[in-house]
Amino acid sequence: MFSILSERLAAALKQLTGRGVLTEDDVREGLREVRRVLLEADVAFEVARRFTERVRERAVGVVALKAVSPGQQLVKIVYDELVTLLGERAALLTFASLPPTVVLLVGLQGSGKTTTAAKLAQRLKREQKAPFLVAADVYRPAAEEQLRQLGTRIEVPVYGPAEYAGEREGGSGKRNAEEGQHFPLPASRFPNPPDVVALVQAGLVAAEHARARTVLVDTAGRLQLDQDMMQELVRLKQAVQPQEVLLVADGMTGQDAVRIAQGFHEAVGVTGVVLTKLDGDARGGAALSLFAVTGAPIKYVGVGERLDALEPFDPARMAGRILQRGDVVGLVERAQQAVDVGEAERLQRKATSKRGMDLADFLSALKQVQSMGPIESLVGMLPGMNAKLLQKANADPRRIKHVEAIVLAMTPEERQRPDILNGSRRARIARGAGRTVQEVNLLLKQFEQMRKLMKGFGRRA
Repeated sequence: MFSILSERLAAALKQLTGRGVLTEDDVREGLREVRRVLLEADVAFEVARRFTERVRERAVGVVALKAVSPGQQLVKIVYDELVTLLGERAALLTFASLPPTVVLLVGLQGSGKTTTAAKLAQRLKREQKAPFLVAADVYRPAAEEQLRQLGTRIEVPVYGPAEYAGEREGGSGKRNAEEGQHFPLPASRFPNPPDVVALVQAGLVAAEHARARTVLVDTAGRLQLDQDMMQELVRLKQAVQPQEVLLVADGMTGQDAVRIAQGFHEAVGVTGVVLTKLDGDARGGAALSLFAVTGAPIKYVGVGERLDALEPFDPARMAGRILQRGDVVGLVERAQQAVDVGEAERLQRKATSKRGMDLADFLSALKQVQSMGPIESLVGMLPGMNAKLLQKANADPRRIKHVEAIVLAMTPEERQRPDILNGSRRARIARGAGRTVQEVNLLLKQFEQMRKLMKGFGRRA
């Protein structure tokens, strides 16, 4: 996430932090480079200009300081201004005093709106907010069915055109939605799409009968901003009075995301933003521009394709990651959500015991790490880590798959007793895993080193 922006911004600031004395000319020249980096990352021109101007004004008194390194002070000022640019403090969802809380998800087609609806529903379910999904995209044939499949995976009820038609034909649709069942009829069955406002209102009634606490409405998107779409959203907002209108914006669209956000904000009053696809090669400019341009805070970011890959957005922690200070708090939170505590405690006892871990335990630990997300995103949350260090460490996610294949190619006895792995056994394992004997040997060597290290920790404890 933001790897290119982070690397280039760190390089620009390093020219200043490496000097014992800073002049005003040094600061001016360094900030010119910072502005260039921001513009290359797709930050809006006016936002980048105002940012560097604020940093320059605050840095005027820093260059005269002797007690504290002026370069480090300047980095602190850049960090503080980045936090301000990103929204200052984390913004949470607003919940209704009397459930259900209604959340409209709006955005262009292809921004990841339907998937985001399911991700947010899973997160709210984990927080005991009893989510309920309404498929209100009656124009894209696959939208309803996609939301149904995602709803089935996370075990959250879905209400859509099929249930709405069932109610009008005899009442069975509402009962199915209340019971958390999914009526398996695609939206294409209906040659004349139902009125979206009436559909969502019926979905809210079904949600109340199902005792849902939050209702997520997946609205229709278009390939571009158009008047018809906006008028439909305006009518829908007036009819259901949602607590939140979340814009789902593609983080890879750069400055276009800012233009799109402005269009939606002017029409329906966006209360927050969900930025998707930040795990790709997004340059980060959208995240740095959205709050400054619209005043709508970023509330969540999508950091992967998995349904649990949605994180609350915290400006201070994100600024720390951009400046390579890491995000240890975020790393701990991710571990708490993904790791099996009982299994982790068992592995800890085993690792520090006299016998130590075996390869079966090693595989279990590997799966625990995998459950936390892509390895490159975990390493990126450690202080001081950047894209170049990641490449030097060879933290290729495919290597974990290769290690898993090698361990799974062993027999249960071989995993428990790695010392019996002679040359012929290693050759058989390499063939079974589709890897080389050298890779098998390297894995066993690294495993033995790790086992000795863990046993040493146990003796010292």
